[in-house]
Amino acid sequence: MKLNLHLAALPLMMIGLLAACSPPAEVSVSVDAAAPEPMAAPARDLAMTAPEDVGMDSGRLDRLTGAMQGLVDEGRLAGVVTAVARHGKIVHFESAGYRDIEAGAPMTNDTLFRIYSMTKPITGVALMMLYEEGRFRLSDPVEKYIPELSDLQVAAGLDENGELLTEPATHPMTVRELMAHTGGLTYGIFSASGVDSLYVEADLLNNDISLKEMVTRLGAIPLRQQPGAMWHYSVAVDVQGYLVEVLSGMAFDDFLDERLFGPLGMSDTDFYVPPEKVDRFAQVYTYDPEGNLAAAEMFGGLNGYFEDPVLKSGGGGLVSSTMDYLKFTQMLANGGELDGVRILSPLTVDLMRRNQLPRGLPDNILGAPGTVFGLDFAVVTDPVEAESFSAGEYYWGGAAGTWFWIDPVEDLIVVGMIQQWGQGLPNVRALSRQLTYQAIMEPLGVN
Repeated sequence: MKLNLHLAALPLMMIGLLAACSPPAEVSVSVDAAAPEPMAAPARDLAMTAPEDVGMDSGRLDRLTGAMQGLVDEGRLAGVVTAVARHGKIVHFESAGYRDIEAGAPMTNDTLFRIYSMTKPITGVALMMLYEEGRFRLSDPVEKYIPELSDLQVAAGLDENGELLTEPATHPMTVRELMAHTGGLTYGIFSASGVDSLYVEADLLNNDISLKEMVTRLGAIPLRQQPGAMWHYSVAVDVQGYLVEVLSGMAFDDFLDERLFGPLGMSDTDFYVPPEKVDRFAQVYTYDPEGNLAAAEMFGGLNGYFEDPVLKSGGGGLVSSTMDYLKFTQMLANGGELDGVRILSPLTVDLMRRNQLPRGLPDNILGAPGTVFGLDFAVVTDPVEAESFSAGEYYWGGAAGTWFWIDPVEDLIVVGMIQQWGQGLPNVRALSRQLTYQAIMEPLGVN
């Protein structure tokens, strides 16, 4: 039976009316108990709970577990860990397969992974912590803080002798463009051009050089395209790591440890694997010509991960665990706070997941329709085109197959960890998306 709220309020209204009309001398008010406190919102602390407690179906969510195990059984994945959290509670945290096939070591929830480019959002958060302290503006030219990148020229084709021609930049690269991969930089490993070749020759991502040395070498190379002309994946986030050093006066890794990892309890996230954790570190696999799994490091094994590198790569250098990355993503989903620790303000988190691309650029970064770029995150603007479910979803992934997304509409986080690359890699992100959303029985984004 529904209670008529107006009728329910009548006793209180009458009490107020009588108190107002009665002579003061005859009024006697006695309060025997304090007014009840408003009910506190459930803690968004990543405690385990049943899927039904957050509007999901256990049986349907088991399909995600079964699908990941199926990919292992088919020999398409060595091992995998998947985690799903909704309304700040973990409803799925499962591992399947092997951390190391040759050693017979099973995959476990506390396995450590090379997260490669999932380092990038972490670096972006570190930089935006300094933004909140007034250390820079997004419209500031990068050269204001990093003079090594002053007066950069831009590649403009080749002359008759095959030498690179250059032209002046139309404007200095801004911090916003640096964080949105529209600053004119490239990577040297994901595309082919004269400038990319110069990146390779300069050995920009050598583990034995400092971030300062990296940007010094970078400053001697022309930009690949004009700042603001296009979205192009690049070493921009490594430059952001150096910018954190310049603005904070701290080594990049020290800043992360003291300001981010320590406060959030991300004890398994670092630029290398210490000796006491080596037995938790996953082997990385590719596929041989017959399609069988074969152990093989990426990028020529440039980072062995067992020694602390000189180059603290903000673009791809971190090792982490599924739980640590859940803490990081839940902090963002909470509007910048976790377990009472405030990292960013809600408005700054919102700023990071807004479209930061220059006007006129298409919404199809990396060939993904309906997708734009914020500050170190991809952002879904059209879930139909993106074959997703919620506008405003923000995400990224790593070169060895790791993935995550945060859905602010459904208040949902998914983190997936594998260590695989090469032709034949299954689309685990798309599969996990389908099998996660079909388990939501109480959607928030349906009118």
